[in-house]
Amino acid sequence: MNQIFKMRSSCPSTYIAQGEFAISAEPGAVISTILGSCVATCLWDPVMALGGMNHILLPGEPSANSDASYFGAAAMEQLINALIREGADKSRLRAKVFGGAEMYRGLTKAGNLNGVFVLDYLGRERITCEAQSIGGSLARRVEFFPQSGAARQRFVEDTHIPEIRPAKVETNDIELL
Repeated sequence: MNQIFKMRSSCPSTYIAQGEFAISAEPGAVISTILGSCVATCLWDPVMALGGMNHILLPGEPSANSDASYFGAAAMEQLINALIREGADKSRLRAKVFGGAEMYRGLTKAGNLNGVFVLDYLGRERITCEAQSIGGSLARRVEFFPQSGAARQRFVEDTHIPEIRPAKVETNDIELL
């Protein structure tokens, strides 16, 4: 499912989903995604004014039967390699990391594991992480401006949907909806 987008100025905005990434050097280009426990890594080469963002679903490396693009190791390598192919220098890459929320407390630690994985990966690869917003319990909408390296996030508040129950009726009839 992994996809690479080399955005053109005629289409300055693109949305990436889980397992996808996009790169661009076009003026005005914006790459966006929405994250819960997933993590997005924004990488940028300031000399080339070239950047990209990925959307990581799971930390680490895939098993033999898994789609590699959902896993952190493959997602990071795909993004880095795509940037290098377009002229970026790995030694100049700068990172901004978002996401890793614990959406359902006590149910899973996926968000924390994703965040720890990405920060460790960046450290091992000697890529400077200039900013991060990881953890918490709220989803985020992230917009990355790959030419300038700027990023913006907005928290997505959890909306309470009231439960509506039908009026109790005294009858022996059963209706399945």
